[in-house]
Amino acid sequence: MKTKLDLNTWNRKEHFEFFGNFDEPFFGINTTVDFTKGYQKIKDHGYPYFLYYLHKSLQAVNAIEAFKYRIDGDEVFIYDTVHASATIGRDDHTFGFSFIEFNEDFERFIKNGQEEIEAVKNSTGIRHTANAKRVDSIHYSSIPWYTFTGLTHARHFKYKDSVPKISFGKYTKTGDTLSLPIAIYVNHGLMDGFHIGQYLEEFQRLLNE
Repeated sequence: MKTKLDLNTWNRKEHFEFFGNFDEPFFGINTTVDFTKGYQKIKDHGYPYFLYYLHKSLQAVNAIEAFKYRIDGDEVFIYDTVHASATIGRDDHTFGFSFIEFNEDFERFIKNGQEEIEAVKNSTGIRHTANAKRVDSIHYSSIPWYTFTGLTHARHFKYKDSVPKISFGKYTKTGDTLSLPIAIYVNHGLMDGFHIGQYLEEFQRLLNE
């Protein structure tokens, strides 16, 4: 379900119109989150590594309204719930797109996520399906082989994209602290650095639960 945003009463109307004229309206932030408690919980309970922090990230995303805004023509819609369109790697070093529906129930999310990951691993090609193209999603990717301090995305500038993109890297350890790199790219017509900060604060809170 989605609701049309009233642009005339939106305090970011001028910002939306301003960045709407840009060839590249996306901006990005690269940072880290403290993964110490989250990783310990994964080890203690045997949770699937990627799906554990993906669920926490989706919980945080769905708690921040700006991450659920999507552009359709000259209008903005707010989706009730957004899901994960994540790249999944295969043994032959290719990847395919997935669609993992968000569910607050962690066990159900894990079950659905594992089934989708298995389907991608047993397929070929990029799997650019109708579900993978859904705009009520976040474009997720994981780069588990190395950490990073910067990241860019392949972008088709003729297509007016408004789906946020979140990427995770390999964690690093300093003393007793684990740091997970994260890159967040969003459409500046829909949100600012403040909203990314809200997401990061909520994501960190959920990892620390």
